[in-house]
Amino acid sequence: MTTARFTNQLLIAMPSLADPNFSRTVTLICEHNEHGALGLVINRPTEVRLSELLDHLDIAATDVDIVSMPVFAGGPVQLERGFILHMPLGQWESTLKIDTELGLTTSLDILSAVAAGTGPRHSLVALGYAGWGAGQLEREIADNAWLTVPNDTEILFELPVELRWQAAAKKLGVDLTLMAGDAGHA
Repeated sequence: MTTARFTNQLLIAMPSLADPNFSRTVTLICEHNEHGALGLVINRPTEVRLSELLDHLDIAATDVDIVSMPVFAGGPVQLERGFILHMPLGQWESTLKIDTELGLTTSLDILSAVAAGTGPRHSLVALGYAGWGAGQLEREIADNAWLTVPNDTEILFELPVELRWQAAAKKLGVDLTLMAGDAGHA
């Protein structure tokens, strides 16, 4: 029986992972159980700014720093659905508790609070998510598609996006630039 052992872990795509949805990504596993896993890619900002998303939802925003935040491509599943990864947890209408401090919320009340400057201290807004069926994530890890490391909120919320992939791997002592992206031929 699968346990929640990968919940709150960062998945680091190996250089050989050719899937364009996950090449050079870092994905936070928000939930992992016997039915599969749900994660959010944390290093794929889109061209869309939070202000555009808030305008589309008719939510007024006032904080310049907040409205210029990028919206991330959270994964290839349900691209029309929004997810807010945040810390601290707070009291929102629909939150998946990842750990004692970190949550994933899908309700509009958190977006309204973020727009008003009264939202969580840290947040990452994404469209779409990454999903794995029962046993699929375990097989991909066994096939060396991913490295795993415990979540680090500094990587998640503070580190510049372009540094997150390497920084997550360095937590394991791995330098991804020294690894071949594919097999060579002599």
